[in-house]
Amino acid sequence: MHPNALLDSCATLLKQVLKFEHPADMVVSRHFREQRLGPRERATVAETIYGVLRKKNLYTYLAQHGSGPTERRLAILGFAADRDFLLGALTDQEKDWLSRCDQVKPDDLMEPHRHNLPAWLVEPLKAQLGADFWPLVESLNAPAGLDLRVNTLKDKRSDIQKELAKAGIKAVATPYSPWGLRLAGKPALNKLEAFTRGAIEVQDEGSQLLALLVDAKRGEMVVDFCAGAGGKTLALGASMRNTGRLYAFDTSGHRLDALKPRLARSGLSNVHPVAIAHERDERIKRLAGKIDRVLVDAPCSGLGTLRRNPDLKWRHNPQAIEELTAKQTAILQSAARLLKPGGRLVYATCSILREENEAIAEAFSAANKEFTVLETGPLLTHLGVEAAETLCRGPYLRLWPYLHQTDGFFAAVWQKA
Repeated sequence: MHPNALLDSCATLLKQVLKFEHPADMVVSRHFREQRLGPRERATVAETIYGVLRKKNLYTYLAQHGSGPTERRLAILGFAADRDFLLGALTDQEKDWLSRCDQVKPDDLMEPHRHNLPAWLVEPLKAQLGADFWPLVESLNAPAGLDLRVNTLKDKRSDIQKELAKAGIKAVATPYSPWGLRLAGKPALNKLEAFTRGAIEVQDEGSQLLALLVDAKRGEMVVDFCAGAGGKTLALGASMRNTGRLYAFDTSGHRLDALKPRLARSGLSNVHPVAIAHERDERIKRLAGKIDRVLVDAPCSGLGTLRRNPDLKWRHNPQAIEELTAKQTAILQSAARLLKPGGRLVYATCSILREENEAIAEAFSAANKEFTVLETGPLLTHLGVEAAETLCRGPYLRLWPYLHQTDGFFAAVWQKA
């Protein structure tokens, strides 16, 4: 494709994405269905869009000093391809402006143009992290890697590693999860035999650790309360060795539909997807006091996944966080009623905000004296996770991109008396 046509495609898509009416990945996917682009062009367009979203404050500032449509200037600044290729699409005036942008030194920029966060998010993170604020920002503004979870019901991690190597894909064992492999680059996986037979699933290492904390065992009754597309459900089912009964609850039938092909590949027959109306659904009430383990991967801001979903920081606001925390509190309280005496409850989010994490956990503990907080460090050590204590702050699991090379995750664990 001619460089100018590819740049125009990026600018056209950016105009839609920056309206923030829908998640960026949905808008990008729709654009690709409507436009005939090859794999390389699609990768360039997608990375350009996400690059602009990561550094929107900076690029918006620099774009003010150029000419032409704003979206084109933003696309030029974030263009994710060879510079010589890009220059083939630019006018002399644009080349001169881009050269001046290249000369801007990071140390000369104002803070908003360095951290590229909305103003409402900056102070809470600074208060929580102190000097670690800037390392976090740097990690969030970098693309995420690609982690896989090996389906231990079908294969061993070492065998899959060798199989991928034969396919020319380098994979190393994840440092914490005993199920994980981390890939160099982002190779196409859906045509690999290991993928089609259900031996691997794409899943961030942090997400794998949340499932590991549930410690679901053979023959138990387990609930994944907010299952979504079922990534953690599949991990739990494998831990249970395809025995017992595993309920996958979600209020979105559409999300549960996405679980079906993954479930078919996995070889699991103990999973029972259930679309519920809300956290007080009658089907939930009938299971009260009967469940051994419950995972509540609660709806959250997703701000721990900004490496993958940088649009989230621009689509949220303090009011949205307040609404989420009310929902999280209600869901956790309802899910807790499912547990039998001695049962385990795990509350998790992919948020980095204290309001969605420690504050929710502390309020639940105060209101439910029959639940005792369990230290996540010793639990993970017992499960074979090396250096587990470095993953925790106080009794809770706290994963950070800049420290652990995972998405940002939180988990609290309780046992019912």
